[in-house]
Amino acid sequence: MRELSLNVMDIVQNSISAGASLITIQVKESVPEDMLSIRVADNGCGMTPEQVQHVIDPFYTTRTTRSVGLGVPLFKMEAEMTGGSFQIDSEKGKGTELTAVFKPSSVDMIPLGDISGTVQLLISCNPDLDFVFNRSYEPALGEKREFSLETTVLRETLGEEVPLDAPDVVLWIKEYLAEQTEELLKPMP
Repeated sequence: MRELSLNVMDIVQNSISAGASLITIQVKESVPEDMLSIRVADNGCGMTPEQVQHVIDPFYTTRTTRSVGLGVPLFKMEAEMTGGSFQIDSEKGKGTELTAVFKPSSVDMIPLGDISGTVQLLISCNPDLDFVFNRSYEPALGEKREFSLETTVLRETLGEEVPLDAPDVVLWIKEYLAEQTEELLKPMP
């Protein structure tokens, strides 16, 4: 994939297919540590250790629409190609957590892409699911910026009669994420 945000979308689709009702997406970037970490956790059906081994195999999939599953193996390969790491933890009946760590200075690093747009799209296309999105950025040692968006908080504020895929809500989410991302990534004075 040409952007990591597209990998995140694919991984979250796996979570949705696994019956998750709560999906957490965490993006942490540290310039001093030369590190970008992407974590996706869900409360879906989980997997056995044997299933976890199959998931990282690019020639295995549970989907019937194609004969191979490339999402997780590509994400793993992209992280490891930068000198980073990949870990997947899952427990049957409890959920799955996947963490990919990248070295942004690597020549093999692909762009993060529009992660905020990906999160906004996932929320608006799955209005009955809950999402937690956390993003942090450390531009210099000791200076950490972060923000989060939780759909449970949005639901409490809006009330049950206003769905998360209502046009005004979708626009607000898009603008909020764009503003927060701009503030997060602004150059240091």
